[in-house]
Amino acid sequence: MFNPKSIKTQSDTFFKVFTPYSKAFRSNLFENEIKLCGLPKKQKSQFLGSDQVELFQLDVEKQNILKLYNVGEDYALNRLSKFTERKILDYKDTRDFPAIDGTSSLSPYLSSGIISGRQCLASALKFHSEENIGVKTWVTEIIWREFYKYILFNFPRVSKNLSFSEKYDNFPWENNDNHFKAWTNGETGVPIIDAAMTQLNKTGWMHNRLRMIVAMYLTKNLLIDWRKGEKYFMKNLIDGDFASNNGGWQWSASTGVDAAPYFRIFNPITQSEKFDKDGIFIKKWLPQLSVLKKVHDPLPDERIKIGYSQHLVDLKESRKKAIEAFSSFSN
Repeated sequence: MFNPKSIKTQSDTFFKVFTPYSKAFRSNLFENEIKLCGLPKKQKSQFLGSDQVELFQLDVEKQNILKLYNVGEDYALNRLSKFTERKILDYKDTRDFPAIDGTSSLSPYLSSGIISGRQCLASALKFHSEENIGVKTWVTEIIWREFYKYILFNFPRVSKNLSFSEKYDNFPWENNDNHFKAWTNGETGVPIIDAAMTQLNKTGWMHNRLRMIVAMYLTKNLLIDWRKGEKYFMKNLIDGDFASNNGGWQWSASTGVDAAPYFRIFNPITQSEKFDKDGIFIKKWLPQLSVLKKVHDPLPDERIKIGYSQHLVDLKESRKKAIEAFSSFSN
């Protein structure tokens, strides 16, 4: 939205922390009126030679996923307009609950370039101001997208399969292949994780709160390299955006810019109880758990009875192990 070289700290360096960056971004935003670019002029038809490209075809499963999404700029702009007119006002209160349709669902259209962050901000601020907490929260999410692109431009090492924080390039990840496969298949024994991965595998999309939960589980509880999770997401997300995906994974793994401290590890059961209290989301994607009262963390005998996975790892012990691994590596 702005030239990535134009936003700097007072010491003339590039920002590495989101909050001061967002303040500088907002300052630029309100000093310069948001202007949308007009349609490009029609160009003369040209014939350009090209190399022969090997035929590529999506498998049937991926083709079926594509059918779930409406395409085109008109549809995206109409959805944006409807969201920013009213739904945005409740965004702060509804955005973290995966069973609620509380987000804009515009990410596939942003990542593919059908609409832009500039159009999103123009639409939001056309109807409202940031005095409304819902509007301010959504605008902040758009700025996060800009921040990760800003980081990608000014710190290109993150585009080279490297950690933003250089010291973690050689972190001793465990990389248990069986654990990784179980995570990708939604067979970890943690219902909220398995429901989220099932949603991803069947729809090509996952709620943002769940992306943080599954990423932190993979990188902390399983101690699997964030790059494996990042790659899996990019391969399967309908809204895969390299900068945002990379930034999000490195945030969860504590290797990235302005990342969560390594000792901050989400407890997926607690997250599940807080953001899917009645288990509506879990039951939708794991219907076999619908018969259980303890849906967030079934008892061992209940798991056996319905054929549901046992825990891959003990959550408390794996948390302790991760903190020790990061602590000893950092010192």
